[in-house]
Amino acid sequence: MNRMRELVDLLNEYAYRYYVLDDPEVSDKEYDALYDELVRLERATGNVLPDSPTKRVGGEPVKLFGQHKHINRLYSLDKCNSFDELRAWNEKIRKAAGGKVFYTLEYKLDGLTLCLTYENGLFLSAATRGNGETGEDVTEQVRTIKSIPFRIPYMGKLEAQGEGIMRLSALKEYNERAAEPLKNARNGVAGAIRNLDPKVTASRNLDIIFYNVNFAPDAGLASQTECIAFLKKNRFKTDRLDRTDSIEEIIARIESVDRNALDFLIDGMVIKVDDFSLRAQLGYTDKFPRWAIAYKFEAEETTTVLRDVVWQVGRTGKLTPLGLLEPVELCGATISKATLNNYSDIQRKKVRKGSRVFIRRSNDVIPEILGAVTGTGGDEILRPERCPACGTPVEEIGAHLFCPNENGCMPQICGRIEHFASKDCMDIEGISEKTVRQLHDKLGITSADSLYSLRAEDLAELEGFKDRKTENFLKAVEKSRGADLPHFINALGIPNIGKKTARDLAERFRNIDALMAADAQTLAAIPSVGEVIAGSVVNYFREHRDFVERLKAIGISPVYESAFDNGGTFSGLKVVLTGSLAAYTRSQAAAEIEKRGGTVQSSVTKETDMVIAGEAAGSKLDKASKLGIKIIGENEFIDLLNT
Repeated sequence: MNRMRELVDLLNEYAYRYYVLDDPEVSDKEYDALYDELVRLERATGNVLPDSPTKRVGGEPVKLFGQHKHINRLYSLDKCNSFDELRAWNEKIRKAAGGKVFYTLEYKLDGLTLCLTYENGLFLSAATRGNGETGEDVTEQVRTIKSIPFRIPYMGKLEAQGEGIMRLSALKEYNERAAEPLKNARNGVAGAIRNLDPKVTASRNLDIIFYNVNFAPDAGLASQTECIAFLKKNRFKTDRLDRTDSIEEIIARIESVDRNALDFLIDGMVIKVDDFSLRAQLGYTDKFPRWAIAYKFEAEETTTVLRDVVWQVGRTGKLTPLGLLEPVELCGATISKATLNNYSDIQRKKVRKGSRVFIRRSNDVIPEILGAVTGTGGDEILRPERCPACGTPVEEIGAHLFCPNENGCMPQICGRIEHFASKDCMDIEGISEKTVRQLHDKLGITSADSLYSLRAEDLAELEGFKDRKTENFLKAVEKSRGADLPHFINALGIPNIGKKTARDLAERFRNIDALMAADAQTLAAIPSVGEVIAGSVVNYFREHRDFVERLKAIGISPVYESAFDNGGTFSGLKVVLTGSLAAYTRSQAAAEIEKRGGTVQSSVTKETDMVIAGEAAGSKLDKASKLGIKIIGENEFIDLLNT
């Protein structure tokens, strides 16, 4: 009972800070762990304290706002964290139904629940969920959201339930101009809706995605499918809805979800019984509907302590701060490092050594520090005055710090060689960061062109270079002489140039001499280039022409050849790949398309000509269907490659 009392007090304090004060103290991951512990203790003892958070759906309304009583109660959802739990839930539902059951599957949006009231076809009011029965009146705040309809065809009284969200693109734009950045999109929407000044709400460019009709007695709705259709008909924004009678299909769809491809946060997927008459038969518990469940994803965000900050020097000389963290588990990995972008980012996020910080990990890359937990103290992080690698005084260019010692700073030298040899550049197998460091330290290699003069007897001095490895290494270096022009341009390491722009430059100029001779005006006229990149190209060849000439002198001067010249299968087409292919990796498929004159896009737009859909294709497929873009499967794609 003492532990239960401790947990209840702690969880209520966290909920107050998050929902009322808009000042979160812990991450969702940490809150959920404590909440689950309390649930287990309540089940084991059979006791529930009067103020336990398990007895309420949400926090109490903020007293400064007016109150709104919902016509029908807004319930929370029961949750599960494994597919075995989901299968067990399905068996209960099927047993109660006496046979086959159709389910719907939707995103579990991670924002703020809102309920909008309409009467006589006009927007009347908006409220938060509150405690499920009474919420906060936030009509003027919600009125600023551009996507909600002020007038709808349905003339009866209506309560439409949705999730207020701050899109990740809107968060990025806001944080770029804000004096104090928001920690995350969820915090951004909660703070905006609960701000007494609607101008603040408007500045965050919020959105709402609707998923439920809470009250519409004359609409004659009989299923979740009809509910979403009704919302769409009445001009409410909704999202993807899948319908199936197979729990295994639902599991496959959940496994295919790519959270990083979405422009909003989700923390799971919601499975609902589609048929309303069966829902009525199944009923509710005190807190949840029995006919719905949320499959919760593992949290991508948590908090930990920032122990220290070290400054890393990249191949361009840019200094990047790296946070050293108290190790913490996140997304199935132990996290001990996180990026901080630049010194201005450190100041804006109010991060200090020793402070507790929010971190987020997406797409299996190094996590980012989002900001400091308020009031956790710590020591100031000082701006470096000299390069940590070579001691040269740093220069400030825009928001970043740079070491100007290009030819005498070891991390810059090694970074350029490693980039030159990487897969998307000259593709020299066997050159790792460790190998490059040995080449620099023991053989005095300071430029990538020197790789082509290495001999077996030189490599014998390096650790780990036996006969077989030496032979393979020299063969890989020799093979790289045949790299095509796009890879060669990318290998040069021109600032702001990646593999996509490198290909565009190769297509336009056809050889390296023509590219070196191009002026800024000619370069800027290329759609994917523009003035900034044009300036980077001109400056690079002004300062590094001798490096290119040395490569040309040893026979490396590729010209551009493409199937586009002869009317290749994908000539002039803009193609998007989605899902997984059995015969090709994503990069292999992209290479085949590009060899045949096509351009591979990362996302579906109105300019896209074709989408190639593999297994477990995601939201890109839906968008392509809506835009009427041609969609083909893997077999048809292979047929086109063999044409």
